[in-house]
Amino acid sequence: MTDPLARIEQLNAMAPDFIKLLGGCIIELDMDSQRAVFTFTVPLEFCHSGDVVQGGFVTAMLDAAMSHALFGTDDTISGVASLDIATQFIGVCRGQQPLQVTGRVKKATFKTAFLEADIEDEAGTLVSTAQSVAKLSRQPAEGQRSRYSLS
Repeated sequence: MTDPLARIEQLNAMAPDFIKLLGGCIIELDMDSQRAVFTFTVPLEFCHSGDVVQGGFVTAMLDAAMSHALFGTDDTISGVASLDIATQFIGVCRGQQPLQVTGRVKKATFKTAFLEADIEDEAGTLVSTAQSVAKLSRQPAEGQRSRYSLS
């Protein structure tokens, strides 16, 4: 699919429940640079110390943006499995405030991808970053049988 707006609509409609729980949706998809931009507004129920978003949820938002940057822009990818994620907590992600989460593909080979993402608060301040290595699953090319195919 090459129409980014149609792809954004499709991905938002099929979003996993955790993205919805964290108040997330994709707002931009750049097919050429393989970049996905989300907004998240995390409910206070997922915060500690009043309005501080729990670190695991921060990592989940970063991971979602990275994986969507990959499979949202490449129709041949059927699965993305994180092998390693490193998250840096540079500032504080606040709940009930809009966060912009941008994921990018640094490099993707046939079976491995190197990804990165960052979160900015509503003032545009960088509050968290992540890098990931992921294993890719790809759909067989049209007319080509998978080695796992029964036909």
